[in-house]
Amino acid sequence: MSLQHFLNNCMTEKDTYTYTLVDILKFRASATPDQRAYTYLTDGENQEEHITYRELDRQAKVVAANLQEMQAKGERALMLYPPSLAFIISLWGCFYAGVIAVPAYPPRKNRSLLRIRSIVADSGAKIILSTQQIYENVRKNFADDKDLERMKWLETDLLTDSSGLKFESLPISPEEIALLQYTSGSTGLPKGVMVSHLNIMRNSECLRHSFELSTSSVSVSWLPTFHDMGLILGAIQPVYTGFPGVLLPPVSFLQKPVRWLRAITKYKGTIGGGPNFGYDLCVDKISEEERASLDLSSMKSLYNGAEPIRQATLERFISTFKPYGFKPQAFYPCYGMSETTLIISGVRVEDKPYCLAVNTEGLEGNMIIEASTGDAKSYSLVSIGRTWLDTRVKIVNPETLRECRDDEVGEIWVSGSSVAKGYYNNRPETKRSFHAFTKGPVDGPYLRTGDLGFFYNEQLFISGRLKDIIIIYGRNYYPQDIEFIIEDNVQELRPNCSAAFPCDINNEERLVIVAEVERTCLRGLGVEKVCDAIRTVVSEELELQVYAIQLLRTASIPKTSSGKIQRRACKQGFLDGSLNVVGTSVFDHKDQVMIEHDSFSHASVQAWLMSWISTKFNIAIEIIDPEKPVTAYGLNSMKAIELQQHFLDTFGVDFPPYLFFEKISISGLAEKAWGLIDESRNSS
Repeated sequence: MSLQHFLNNCMTEKDTYTYTLVDILKFRASATPDQRAYTYLTDGENQEEHITYRELDRQAKVVAANLQEMQAKGERALMLYPPSLAFIISLWGCFYAGVIAVPAYPPRKNRSLLRIRSIVADSGAKIILSTQQIYENVRKNFADDKDLERMKWLETDLLTDSSGLKFESLPISPEEIALLQYTSGSTGLPKGVMVSHLNIMRNSECLRHSFELSTSSVSVSWLPTFHDMGLILGAIQPVYTGFPGVLLPPVSFLQKPVRWLRAITKYKGTIGGGPNFGYDLCVDKISEEERASLDLSSMKSLYNGAEPIRQATLERFISTFKPYGFKPQAFYPCYGMSETTLIISGVRVEDKPYCLAVNTEGLEGNMIIEASTGDAKSYSLVSIGRTWLDTRVKIVNPETLRECRDDEVGEIWVSGSSVAKGYYNNRPETKRSFHAFTKGPVDGPYLRTGDLGFFYNEQLFISGRLKDIIIIYGRNYYPQDIEFIIEDNVQELRPNCSAAFPCDINNEERLVIVAEVERTCLRGLGVEKVCDAIRTVVSEELELQVYAIQLLRTASIPKTSSGKIQRRACKQGFLDGSLNVVGTSVFDHKDQVMIEHDSFSHASVQAWLMSWISTKFNIAIEIIDPEKPVTAYGLNSMKAIELQQHFLDTFGVDFPPYLFFEKISISGLAEKAWGLIDESRNSS
């Protein structure tokens, strides 16, 4: 069967085992060279950059030729790019050159390099693909980092066709590794998922079937392209299926969520989506006046995944945007992970979201008991659909390794050609997670997802997590990373005696930390000082806000007989108040009203900042100390972007977001802000 026939007429389960991503782009560049592959909205609105298949093929080959000059085939190349077409060009350049791409977000001023160092060390990457600006920023801000300095940098925005290098087409096997996906949030113990060309081809075919995609589709994505959902659906799927992809910088969506829906309206988008929190932002941040210009009637599949899907979020979005053309059946709850390239399961396009109320006491006993909606002991779960093509899911008892009965909750195990090869250079974890076999009868191998779930009416549901992963704003965070960071930076805490875990607070997943205090520090313990230090380091290193902290008496944290922290017991102890606590700090919000000012002053700007922090971070305003660092209250990059936009809207001055991360106090921040306002007024 010819590639043209394969792509145009009858992509089948068998055919995707034959070709690679290189074949796909070469075909597009030959068959439809002038068709637009991507449109990038650099400002999230009207500033467009375009690239056709011909241009993408040509520019990718320029990158590939330079990689070939470096004899890089089979090497790992760290990709440090801002959101841009440059990232996509270099990604396809890696595919063409047989180089293993390692996408990551670039280092930011005043931020730690811990995550990037961990990825470099684990992957063994010796090459960095990036831009001239990022290279100069790294040289300026991280001049003492010898590891990055020793690596070979390729600044792809400086490359031209006239470099004299010629790309030589190389045979690429479908089994070759195309990229390493590093699970988001990992720092101390990074795990790079080895994703082959075959994995991506098979998963892309699953996406084509499940979303009913065609060359008439149009994707509109604001998701970061360095991780699975934005990478596979936003950066690769458009070329695979042959439809135009419209991309927005993530920051533009976080600043003004209406930009995403305006882009859907303008380009008649048919597919898009993101984590659950993105839909809450759309409802909360898009005004009635802004909604009036929207037309969402073209949208066929609006996927929701990457974090717990909440029925209330779906209902709020439908209620808010149905008057503007949004169809309830367009919502597409789905489930996936880096270890399966992307998608594992999803609903059928024509179906409305299916929700099931289950008895909470039954769930605690791993039993499925249907309950009445609104029952005090019921919990609503949203179906994540069915599997596609050769993907198989089994529900397995994680202790006995036997398949569960239909009315039992168990661990979700997955097999199929979308399942990745394992973790790079990590055989023990690969064997544990990717080579699981059931007992009675023996069946496998399967990927152990660590998620708990069940089937009901042939629909898959997720009911919890077996593995200790915290999912906030669509990103995975590993508890051991958080625990390592606080113990390494806060001297009052005992090593290996802390636990981080999520708690559902008002239908939102929030981070809680409990930690033992060194015996020598108990007398005269400054609870507020220690808790501030914990919050600051977690905010600065991981961009997370800590909802609650409990400092525990020495030798009291729940552990196993072998000395391992029992995080589930810690969580239960936090919830029922049974831990041996010597100090507590909880960010408990009391409703505050944003302050409006007719005349501005340093004092009024400080009051505005304190009120903004109170409202946005659910913190009672009376416990906000203007002399403490703003990072102590959990300011992360997403909230910093929102603060920058609100500051601009309120005061008419663009506030550089990097100022938020200079360990500056609220008072000091207000002083700098007032200086910008005063300077702007005097100049005008």
